Amino acid sequence: MEEKIFDFWQDHSQQFLEMAFMTERREVIERPDGYGKNSSDCGDTVEIYIMVRDGVITHASFSSNGCINTSACANTVLHLAEGKSVEDAWKISPKDVIDYLETLPAKEHHCAELAIGALHRALSNYQENRREPWRKLYFTGR
Repeated sequence: MEEKIFDFWQDHSQQFLEMAFMTERREVIERPDGYGKNSSDCGDTVEIYIMVRDGVITHASFSSNGCINTSACANTVLHLAEGKSVEDAWKISPKDVIDYLETLPAKEHHCAELAIGALHRALSNYQENRREPWRKLYFTGR
């Protein structure tokens, strides 16, 4: 039996392709309400910036030095988080990202964990900044 050759464009879901190549969310926000950075053993890094109004994530962006799978996961995390309350954003899981993308290879599932970790750090930072608003004034980012 002949082994099927993987065709990137035909074998990935539409959601995966859109999230992998979307560039609209690649942005560094100067004074975000929340910032999180996460790195993985493979060397990929994701930084997430969130803006929150009345407890709802109104804008989110990211920067990354990772592979296409990491970009797809970071875009998906932000797609799932924007418009949600901070409380609901905490509930977004790597499984949600994997399910949304449909065709993220199993060996790349760590990319979903990487992006979720960056989101959780941004949410935690947002909550710290709410308790101590002066902290946001000293944000230096990266």
